[in-house]
Amino acid sequence: MTEGPSQPHNPGPGGYGYPGPQQSFGYGYPPQQPQRPGEPDWSALAERTEASHRRRKLLLIGGGVLGAAAIAGIVATAVIATGHPNKPQPGPTDQATGTTPPTPTASFPAVTPPPPPNPLAVISDAHKDTAPITPDSLFPGDRVTVQGRTYAKATTDSTGRCSDAAAGGLGGVLADNGCRKLLRATYTRGGVAVTVGVAVFDTKSAADAAKNQAQGYVLPLSGGGVGTFCHAVACRLSANSIGRYAYFTTAGLANGGALSASDTQALQAGNDIATFAFNEIVQRGNNTQR
Repeated sequence: MTEGPSQPHNPGPGGYGYPGPQQSFGYGYPPQQPQRPGEPDWSALAERTEASHRRRKLLLIGGGVLGAAAIAGIVATAVIATGHPNKPQPGPTDQATGTTPPTPTASFPAVTPPPPPNPLAVISDAHKDTAPITPDSLFPGDRVTVQGRTYAKATTDSTGRCSDAAAGGLGGVLADNGCRKLLRATYTRGGVAVTVGVAVFDTKSAADAAKNQAQGYVLPLSGGGVGTFCHAVACRLSANSIGRYAYFTTAGLANGGALSASDTQALQAGNDIATFAFNEIVQRGNNTQR
């Protein structure tokens, strides 16, 4: 139907009415036209079509509800079957006792790694203490610093005849206890010279015996710009042992003079170099473990 220009009209008592022919449709329904002879009953067909659409719509709505219910049922079943992912589910129940058997768990034997070897145990046993024993390995570097005090290394030597590098009875003590090697080094600082001698034995007990029986001194080692010192004059002496090593120091004035009774400089130098020797011997235990 072709729409024409809008025409004024009077609505019926109910408000808006049906617009007349050739009128634009306002708010309401289009007028019902009389059926022409021989034409189908368009109203009946429209009603049947509308009723069919309503039934189809109801079926679709009902099917959607049933489908949603079915999906909800599947989800609920899945939740019940799987349970909460972080909540352990009870295991099967023993029919005879009515109890739930414990869940098997994997067990592993406790393995404790062995502790690293003690450096003292290494340097006390000739079979374990296998690192090279040379003046360079025992007295490394050109300088030694102990608690901020620096000493310059002047010279070193080594001998398998331990008694040749000792005097005043110390040579006999070393020989009697089976000294294998005597290594020496001389250090200087501020007009003081110190010679340290390290005697090597097969066992810790032999080194301890040499320290306890010590008398005399290790001979001062000259060279590297250091002349003769501690010869027939008063000097500072020390003896100690660690592991299978005994170590001795002789400290005095580098110019060969005698120390006074109030000397502290040579005493400090002897203690510093003895500490250095102790640390280097202990370090051998760590080096051998590698």
